[in-house]
Amino acid sequence: MKWITPGAEDYDDSRALFNAMIDSRPAVIAACSDATDVAEALAWASAHGHAVAVRSGGHSVAGMSTIDDGLVIDVRPMKGALVDREARTVTVGAGLTWGEFDRATQQHGLATTGGRVSTTGVSGLTLGGGSGWLERSYGLACDNLLAVDLVTAGGERVHASAEENPDLFWALHGGGGNFGVVTSLTFALHELGPLVLAGLMLWPESEGRAVTLAYRDFAVDAPDALGSALICLTAPPEEFVPEHLQGQPVVSVGLVYAGPVEEGIEAVRPLRELQPAVDLVDAMGYADFQCMIDDPPGLYNYWTADYHDAFPDAAVDAFLASGHSRRSENSQQLLVPWGGAIARGADGATPLANRGARWVSHPFAMWEGPEGTEENIAWAREFRRNIAPHTNGGVYLNFIGNEGQERIRAAFGEENYTRLARIKAEFDPGNVFQGNQNILPAP
Repeated sequence: MKWITPGAEDYDDSRALFNAMIDSRPAVIAACSDATDVAEALAWASAHGHAVAVRSGGHSVAGMSTIDDGLVIDVRPMKGALVDREARTVTVGAGLTWGEFDRATQQHGLATTGGRVSTTGVSGLTLGGGSGWLERSYGLACDNLLAVDLVTAGGERVHASAEENPDLFWALHGGGGNFGVVTSLTFALHELGPLVLAGLMLWPESEGRAVTLAYRDFAVDAPDALGSALICLTAPPEEFVPEHLQGQPVVSVGLVYAGPVEEGIEAVRPLRELQPAVDLVDAMGYADFQCMIDDPPGLYNYWTADYHDAFPDAAVDAFLASGHSRRSENSQQLLVPWGGAIARGADGATPLANRGARWVSHPFAMWEGPEGTEENIAWAREFRRNIAPHTNGGVYLNFIGNEGQERIRAAFGEENYTRLARIKAEFDPGNVFQGNQNILPAP
């Protein structure tokens, strides 16, 4: 284990997060290579009265991967991915990113649902549920979990699976990092790639409403194999974008088809009939596509989200009004269709409630410095107020920051939250792991 303290040459690099708005200064960062290191670090924190945060990818938008004046348990040294091609499983270290995961599994033509940004940590995304391009085909990342190894607050090593500690295993399907420090995860894999039909299409803002209405009607009944999202963004200054659109607001659809490329070409035909100004959808490596919309580190971030059972014309208008009034050219406004395998995962099978939601709206504010903080956060919050009449009260916690205990309960529902609180009381009665979307231990 490596102990990193203020003043060390690598301290600032080790504490930096994806969200540059978070600038915490831990007292100590413990770079842990295995479960023994984690247990030692937890014992040290307990002995010295330090609060604890756990870091893998560092993509928690609320900065839950770090803490001021406390101990950060950094599991990034726990790399490695062991693929069993015949069993179609993979066991990975808790410090792996989704980019590393996809490169390892695609060597065998296998994949599972992973994050849409390749630098996101496997552990954090999965423990929070795990939304990704393949979710309509294979469910959320957590739906593909077969086993988890973790270290509890008391330093005990615990294995969780459907057969061993099944209540804990259930809680790890979306209950976040509330129950211990994960050291490894085992996933089921699916035949996919290495070539898939995937990419982006762009339309000018002037065609945004017609495209969005057509996309809404198309995507809600599209084959489960088609994972997609509609995105309001600023067209980049790249050669593939016509010069008159570069730097201008556009509407985009990102997609991947989890099946034969020829089938995918037929499946996306209705989108091509909308005559995109840019059409980058083609056969490409799945792992390459997973890196295609990576956002750069070092920007300020504020995210929020809501679930919708339907997305009527009035919701489309509110969505586009917000998407076209973004305060920063880096910000994006996403609309993601759910359904398919997500909805087939009954609410009681995981802690996540409202799995029958048909849509997720996701304002994704990103800007370059502190001077833009107030107006960009206000933009995201204004959209939530305007879209409220069309929401169902549910939320996917990985898409939001720290929005309070009410939102956490809404993500799980009262019955699931009560069960999670009982499991929390068993494995972390002192709430040592509270640097997360925190579940309070039952009394």
